[in-house]
Amino acid sequence: MAPSPEPNSVGGGAKRTVKVPSKDPKKKEEDLSEEDLQLKQNVELYVEMVQDPNPELQKVALESMRREIRAATSSMTSVPKPLKFLRPHYGTLKAFHEEMVDSDLNICSQKCLADILSVLALTMSAEGERESLRYRLMGSEGDIGSWGHAYVRNLSGEIARVYMKRKLEEAPNDDLMELVQQIVAFHMKHNAEAEAVDLLIDVEEFDLLLEHVDSTNFKRTCLYLTSAAKYLRDPDDFLVLDIAYRIYMKYEEYPNALQIALFLDNMEYVKLVFTSCRDLLRKKQFCYVIARHGIIFELDAEMVADDDEREALQDIVNNTKLSEGYLTLAQDIEVMEAKTPEDVYKAHLLDRRASIGATADSARQNLAATFVNAFVNAGFGQDKLMTVPSYAKWISKHKEHGKTSAAASLGMILLWDVDSGLAQIDKYFYSNDNHVIAGALLGIGIVNCGIKNDCDPALALIDDYLDKEEPSIRIGAIIGLGMAYAGSQNEQLRGRLSLIMHDAKATLDVICFAALSLGMIFVGSCNDEVAQLIIFALTDRGEAEFGEAVTRFLPLGLGLLYLGRQKKVRATAEDSKAFSEKIRKYCDMTLLSCAYAGTGNVLKVQDLLDQCGEHLEKSEIHQGPAVLGLAMVAMSEEIGLEMEIRSLEHVLQYGEQNIRRAVPLALGLLCISNPKVNVMGTLSRLSHDTDSEVAMAAVISLGLIGAGTNNGRIAGMLRNLSSYYYKDPSLLFCVRIAQGLVYMGKGLLTLSPFHSERFLLSPTALAGIVTFLHACLDIKSIILGKYHYVLYFLVLAMRPRMMMTVDEDLKPISVPVRVGQAVDVVGQAGRPKTITGFQTHSTPVLLAAGERAELATEKYIPLSPILEGFIILKENPDYREERERGDTHMG
Repeated sequence: MAPSPEPNSVGGGAKRTVKVPSKDPKKKEEDLSEEDLQLKQNVELYVEMVQDPNPELQKVALESMRREIRAATSSMTSVPKPLKFLRPHYGTLKAFHEEMVDSDLNICSQKCLADILSVLALTMSAEGERESLRYRLMGSEGDIGSWGHAYVRNLSGEIARVYMKRKLEEAPNDDLMELVQQIVAFHMKHNAEAEAVDLLIDVEEFDLLLEHVDSTNFKRTCLYLTSAAKYLRDPDDFLVLDIAYRIYMKYEEYPNALQIALFLDNMEYVKLVFTSCRDLLRKKQFCYVIARHGIIFELDAEMVADDDEREALQDIVNNTKLSEGYLTLAQDIEVMEAKTPEDVYKAHLLDRRASIGATADSARQNLAATFVNAFVNAGFGQDKLMTVPSYAKWISKHKEHGKTSAAASLGMILLWDVDSGLAQIDKYFYSNDNHVIAGALLGIGIVNCGIKNDCDPALALIDDYLDKEEPSIRIGAIIGLGMAYAGSQNEQLRGRLSLIMHDAKATLDVICFAALSLGMIFVGSCNDEVAQLIIFALTDRGEAEFGEAVTRFLPLGLGLLYLGRQKKVRATAEDSKAFSEKIRKYCDMTLLSCAYAGTGNVLKVQDLLDQCGEHLEKSEIHQGPAVLGLAMVAMSEEIGLEMEIRSLEHVLQYGEQNIRRAVPLALGLLCISNPKVNVMGTLSRLSHDTDSEVAMAAVISLGLIGAGTNNGRIAGMLRNLSSYYYKDPSLLFCVRIAQGLVYMGKGLLTLSPFHSERFLLSPTALAGIVTFLHACLDIKSIILGKYHYVLYFLVLAMRPRMMMTVDEDLKPISVPVRVGQAVDVVGQAGRPKTITGFQTHSTPVLLAAGERAELATEKYIPLSPILEGFIILKENPDYREERERGDTHMG
């Protein structure tokens, strides 16, 4: 039989007694272990010896005290025991140190005691006193890391606060900078690059990093720099990225240096990457990245000496092989067969009454079918409406301006295939219908979108039509040039379009589209001459003209000139004060949202929210662009994006009706080609709103968030909406457009303006999306009116969402890759996995929003660290097939 438990033991159902800590110091000493009691007595003895007048005894005591503190080991959650036992004597030691300083004797002991007081202040200093730093500056030089990471981290925080205080007082900071040097060296040596960078950002001495990075830590350092830049104010964000660029160049990490050069929009830096790199194959990879970014870039003899090599590289930059690569992807995935609008509508899944209404033959529904056909078969070169012998019959089913969009849709089907596209569009120029000719001009612009050709075929074919009297033809020619030369900063076009802007006989819509095309061509350039042209056009307009829907394209054209340029917009913003009251606020909001697009600037978000929060007696059109501006500014990084989605929920709840109409469009921009479930739910709810314009915007935005994804859930929602709205031709038209967007390119395309793992934002792509969204602010007058071809501006953002691997001769090759959700590895130690939940596929593969790819074989070495778009693979000279097969077997 087991013995009964003792009364105070645990278990056996006996009552447990809890030992209450005693407040009696003698009792506390009795509770200490012999080892701890000995340490406490030693520490007290050292404190007495420090105050002894004998310098030798002082020195021995201080050395012993320092040795005990440094040797102390403890968990991260408790104070080291020597510091705990020294805490009651902190005031005594401080007072004695003051006496030592006043006596000016025994400098060595003074510094040693200051070191110990600095460490003690880590746990004893009062809030805001910053005594740890004060005693550190009095203490001995160097050897800062021997006191541990917690001490160094605390010092960093105190330095940052003292630095700011001194900066405001204009006091010198030399002593702090000496300490900063030591701390940064310590952090960089101990894999704490993030803390070193944070300190240098606080004290505004970014250049010090260049002295401390080495081949073992520069990648982690630069990764943190580029990530931190998103959260810094202007100009610190650019300074930080500039340091990252210089570090990458120092260690010949040219692909990463190029990414930063493009982010900074610094063409001199881009050229320096080309001139510094001697490997032709790597230069070809650089050209693919530049082509994806959508900017015009001319290679010269300094960058590539050999003429043939330079021509081959320029072809890549000019995107001449984009169509070929896209069709290779389509053939590999077996989606080449043309789809019809009926394949997209899936009307057979609807009830009979809705099915008949949804497929009714009317001019508006035929126009919707044209757009759906254009989006779904974009770039495939074949369809069942426009590339067949009976195309004329299909065009004739449209009314007047509808024929413009119908003819232009051929450009979408032949997208990026310039030679074949121009040949097939040519037949429309012989038409007797001006609207068909206008569509042909627009189609030429669409075919050439994102493709540069030394012969400038678009300008050669369109130029003569710019001076025609017929407004529809002039508009087709103007928009065609705007699309074909977006981002080119072509001076010849500035001259031609300037004449139209000054033409007294030109109609208002011609002037507005000319301003918009100038904004497209000179996007982000801050071109003062173009700005003055548009400002003159705005000041020259009468009050009545600003009631027209298309006048919104005048301030938008001006805003596009400053896209992402932040403070450079200030002078033009001042000029806007001279505008008519009716357009001035619209212009201000457009300029603000464009200038800070993609920056994540919190202060500008607050300014825009203030505008959205105003409850005005009459509806103000400037609040629409303010809502869009919220999305434009916050779209660049994930945290800001999620916060903005929540903010828009509040705006939707408390805003006026004109604000509610813009909220779905802002949500569509935030999640473009990225169908987030919460946003999908919000838009689904709004698509049944009692206000028809809110419902239209929500339907269009469902198409935007699902663009190119073939998302089954959104497709189902839109099918149900087509049944719900089968009696409302306007809303049914919007549903059709959304359906076409969801199945865009049969699921091979994306509208996201971001690329390179969301680091780079293509200015031309964003310009196209923003133009479409501004048009949607007045859907009834523009999209449902006679300017529906504004939908084609989305082509500026359309790009294949693929990863295609090519060999050294740029021929497609198939290799295994892992595709999974991207993981943020900034600041993580070691070599963390960059993707999770991956699946292994063979290239080419499609990449969805938030996905990342990595090579699943060691046979090849990719020439870009970011596996998106076209990736050149180089054979690995150290590869052993047997070893890889063995590794695979073991896995």
